[in-house]
Formats: sequence, C-alpha cells, structure tokens
Amino acid sequence: MDVLVPPDRTHDTNIKLQNILALTSEDMSAVDHIILDKAISDVDIIPELAHHLIDSGGKRLRPMLTIASAKLAGYSGDKHISLAASVEFMHTATLLHDDVVDESNFRRGKKSARLMWGNQASVLVGDFLLGQAFRMMVDVGSLSALRILSNAAAVIAEGEVMQLAATKDLTTTENSYLAIISAKTAALFSAAAEVGAAIAERPESELTALKTYGKSLGIAFQLVDDALDYSGESRKLGKDVGDDFREGKITLAVILAYRKGNNDERAFWKRTLGEGEIRDGDLERAISIVDRHKTIDSSLERARFYGSVARNAMATFSDNKIKKAMIDVVDFCIERAS
Repeated sequence: MDVLVPPDRTHDTNIKLQNILALTSEDMSAVDHIILDKAISDVDIIPELAHHLIDSGGKRLRPMLTIASAKLAGYSGDKHISLAASVEFMHTATLLHDDVVDESNFRRGKKSARLMWGNQASVLVGDFLLGQAFRMMVDVGSLSALRILSNAAAVIAEGEVMQLAATKDLTTTENSYLAIISAKTAALFSAAAEVGAAIAERPESELTALKTYGKSLGIAFQLVDDALDYSGESRKLGKDVGDDFREGKITLAVILAYRKGNNDERAFWKRTLGEGEIRDGDLERAISIVDRHKTIDSSLERARFYGSVARNAMATFSDNKIKKAMIDVVDFCIERAS
C-alpha cells in the first residue's frame, strides 16, 4: 500500500493567495492529515487512486474557505477541520465522477484516474470518498453543518445531470447555463464558505452573506474556467485547450457566439458540438469565431460582475486580515484570465 504524504503548497506564489495560504496553513496541515488518514483502506486500489488525485495538485480553495470562514466567525474549536476535509472529499469525488461522465483523459495535466484504473473503479472510489465525507460530517455532530453540506451534495448531482442533458444542445440559454454552473460548481463553494460560520452559530445574516459570497465566487470561478478553454490559456488550469469543445460542452462563449453568428457559423457549431463531427482545424475555427464575436470578453465581464457580488457580500463583516484574504481569493479567481 502506498504511503500518502500531504501535498506541498509552498510553491504557490500567486500574490492574491498568499494571505489566505498563510492564515490557514496550520489548520490546512491538519486537514491534509485527516484527508490522508481517511483515504486509507485495506482495498489497495482506494489509496492508490486517491493518492493519484490528491498528489496531482490543486490549491484546495474550497476547504481553505471553510477554515477562513470559521476564523472570520471567531470559531475556537476544531470541528471546522473535519468539515474542511469533508468539503475536499466531496470535491474530489465529483472530479472522479466528472471525468467518467466527460470521458476525460487528463486531470490537472496528468492522466485521469479513469484512464489508469478504469471507469468502474473511479466511480466506486468517488462513492467511497463521499461516504467518508458524510461520516466526518456526522462525527462533527452539527445538524446545521450536515444540512448545508448534504444539500450541496444533492444540488451538485443535479447540476451534473443538468449539464449532461445540455451537452451538444445548442438551444441552451444563458440562464440555463448559469443554473448549471450555480449547481455543479458554485454550490460547493457556497457550502464551504457558509459551513465554517454555521458551527460558530453566527446570526443568519452572516450565514447568508457567506453563502452569497461563496456562490458568487463559484460562478465567477467557473465562468473564467470555461472562457479559458477557448482563449488558448487552458494550460494555466492544467488541462488542454479545447477540452470543452471536444466534449461537446455548451459554455457561455458558445451560447453567445451561436446567438450572434451567421448561418455558416451556426452550421459549424451544429456540426461540431451538436453532432460531434470534429475535423482537423475545427478547434482553431471555433476560437476564431468566439474571438470575432468577443464572447470570451463577455464571459469574463460576467465573471467580474459575480466577483463584485462576492466582494460586496463581505461588507457584512468588520475589516480584518481574514476578510481581506477572502476578498483576495475573488481577485485571484478573476485574474487567472489575465
């Protein structure tokens, strides 16, 4: 059985993340050890596969938000550690499931788990991690925390089904797209931010503010992710340019380009995304079309709007280092496209 070791985040030099990394580092070290402990199993493939994904990188933004929000709320116990680990296990499980659904071959620049161990193992190990997440939630003993995170798990699953139904569907509207990313991505950001303050039993106004912050941050995060797929900058995110295009995902850049396009361009989108008939040079043409209609700019404009909503939600709280660090996370998510 492989020995699991905590990931090294000391090389993350992005200035917008330095504050939250510094303020959460001690607690995140404890989170890492819980994650590695709970990923151990007598079934060898479970720690092997879990280690592969855990070791593949990632900034662990979601559990850091749980730690940060607990600190912002003045929480003095240690239950936020287990909840942060639960959040990360939920996220990891969704990555495993997503790669199977999307038939993805790479994750963060490495071979995906499904490519190495197969679809069945990936789904089942994802289920194992979800089970471990809920065990930790129950052990924490907070009905409020359990309600927030279990609701997020259900919403995320709904979002994935919604996205599956929208794949290759060029009639998808901007509102439908936003509903999908609100569910499949923003729900966990929202729950991660809210649950840290929930165990501190803070007023409803503060929980609502953190829920809004997390949801808006998550929407902005996904808008930028999707925009980068057509901007030639996807490798910044550890994936190949055009992954969404090849998988037939209908993102905002495509929705807007299809709406603005002429008959020839619409026929192109129908052939490539609608029918899955992708030829040599089609990705370059897709990028050319979204460039012509400036739909990447439009997507990033929406991301900046949701970023401003996230920042405004933090006005509920007094100025301090944690609040500034959480606002810096918003800036980081938006500035990835720079």
